[in-house]
Amino acid sequence: MPTVVHLPAGKALTVRAAADAFLGSLRNPNTVRSYATGVGKTAERIGAGRPLGSVADDEIGEALELLWGTAAVNTWNARRAAVLSWLGWCEEYGYEGPAVPAWTKRLAVPDSETPARSKMAVDRLIARREVHLREKTLWRMLYETAGRAEEILGVNVEDLDFAGRRCLVKAKGARSKARRRGQAREDFVLETVYWDAGTARLLPRLLRGRTRGPVFVTHRRPGPGKVASPRDVCPDTGLTRLSYGQARALLDERTAVHGPGTGWDLHEYRHSALTHLGEQGASLLMLMAKSRHKKPENVRRYFKPSPEAISEVTSLLAPGDARR
Repeated sequence: MPTVVHLPAGKALTVRAAADAFLGSLRNPNTVRSYATGVGKTAERIGAGRPLGSVADDEIGEALELLWGTAAVNTWNARRAAVLSWLGWCEEYGYEGPAVPAWTKRLAVPDSETPARSKMAVDRLIARREVHLREKTLWRMLYETAGRAEEILGVNVEDLDFAGRRCLVKAKGARSKARRRGQAREDFVLETVYWDAGTARLLPRLLRGRTRGPVFVTHRRPGPGKVASPRDVCPDTGLTRLSYGQARALLDERTAVHGPGTGWDLHEYRHSALTHLGEQGASLLMLMAKSRHKKPENVRRYFKPSPEAISEVTSLLAPGDARR
């Protein structure tokens, strides 16, 4: 439950009181944590004890610039949005105060720098004899589902629908079914990812008859000092769920050419899958359905056609029958 903040009588209040009242009005604890940094630091910068009505618009802009003017684009946009919501809330409730000036604009999110690997490169890596079956299955499943690594690593055997070649995952930013603390995975709205023949061939070999517990597990049991959630432990073998860091290190080990840390990233499978689907003519709506993105601009950042694909589509413009 949000903290109840008693506002002072009248319509004049200090910057700190306004910030506390706004944050106390938010119901979602994740939103409170996200907004607290932007609102709190901005309030401190302009003077927490000052009357809110004495603060000028440009002071807000200058505070934002000084605090996050050199930060990453997403950080700038998030902090600006928090302050914008704060001051908008104050105006809505009739408290005199500044506004975010027009010159502190929201910045366009740059294209992702994550590369898209060719389909041949993906297939060749997975086909290498020295790659363990666990990694082969994980990489193939990441590619065919175009899922996020955290989602696929979090899947348990009982979540798998082998006949339908699909499973439910707890997606990034999953909506909760009910607002309460200590929520389990089942308390969130789950989403469906789909795989194809490559994953369908590898999964049974990896599981070897296991019917419960994490799909992807470590090769060794945890030490006596490590405590894991029951969902993250295979009840039959005692092995624990493979972590994101472990999976990332395994991929880097097989793909690094200039030393540790220079290999592929797990997220590249998602980029590669969406790029290859787009090159094969999948529509924007289908790409959004596959990736489960809600905004078209987010899908666009993932689509990075190869020079060969651009050359091929350019051939459609050739005159007459001169198409290559």
